[in-house]
Amino acid sequence: MARAWNLVSRPDGMPVLENFALKDLPDSPLQDGQFRVKNTWLSVDPYMRSRMSEAKSYAASYALNEPMIGGAFGEVIESQNPDFPVGAKVAHGLGWRDEAVLGGPDQMANKVPETGLPDHLWLSNMGLTGGTAWMGLLKVAHAKEGETVFVSAAAGAVGSAVVQLAKAKGMTVIGSAGGPEKCAWVLELGADACLDYKAGPIEPQLAKAAPEGIDVYFDNVGGEHLDAAFGQAREMARFAICGMIDRYNDQSPVMMKNLIRIIPARIKVEGFLYPDFMSDIPEFMKDMGALIAAGQVTSRETIKDGLESAPEAFLGLFTGENMGKMLVRL
Repeated sequence: MARAWNLVSRPDGMPVLENFALKDLPDSPLQDGQFRVKNTWLSVDPYMRSRMSEAKSYAASYALNEPMIGGAFGEVIESQNPDFPVGAKVAHGLGWRDEAVLGGPDQMANKVPETGLPDHLWLSNMGLTGGTAWMGLLKVAHAKEGETVFVSAAAGAVGSAVVQLAKAKGMTVIGSAGGPEKCAWVLELGADACLDYKAGPIEPQLAKAAPEGIDVYFDNVGGEHLDAAFGQAREMARFAICGMIDRYNDQSPVMMKNLIRIIPARIKVEGFLYPDFMSDIPEFMKDMGALIAAGQVTSRETIKDGLESAPEAFLGLFTGENMGKMLVRL
């Protein structure tokens, strides 16, 4: 019997394990066009926190007492669809479970080509994570060789990809991370400087690291980091707003004393979502694949084992437990 994690209560602030319950999935025969995937990897991501509330957002809220969804990778074990034969490897959107039945009109599933890359990379640098980094840096912020880029949460999944992409494209990169170990890793990735937000306020650290200012800010955090970036932005700076994990569990007001610089510095601030750039995916995959093959982009994963560990892995995103991509291995 397949199993799936359900959201059984909506979090108030930081989620807790009691918000989740592991339940059996009903077993049913495949219909024409459907195929069954045995999941081998699951992705947990910060954006899932917004789906746990009833607040209006870009993605529908998780329904209570229904299977949750998210990124997953697996192998077809039964099929009524000739395009997805048994043995095919698939990246898809029915995670938080050990098996998934796909083939419906609203279910995103992509057969993964044989590239020799590790399977889990299709949930990290060759998938949504790397695509988000690539789109935000190059298509939203239009970052160029010679510019200075500030990346928050640079030891996270998306942030670490941005650091490496920016360096591969000839940019000066300043990252931020929490603690000496994470900052050391960000520097290993090629960053020219890394700010430790646990060691003190970000704004004076950023001013010291980028005395002439920044051209691009890739935001994964919001809050104090975003305000510091406004303070150090050069004229015509571009901000790609990817995430605000600092705010996901805390709705208290944030003072933005540097927000007024948007007008005189003519700062462009743009939020974006990965699906906005579906037409750019072939270009992304070609470029990212080449960078990975050349060793210019590497990955690091924090892995939890077993379906039972999925909520624990998710909660670890908000306590800084992960280095790089957080994954669940089944």
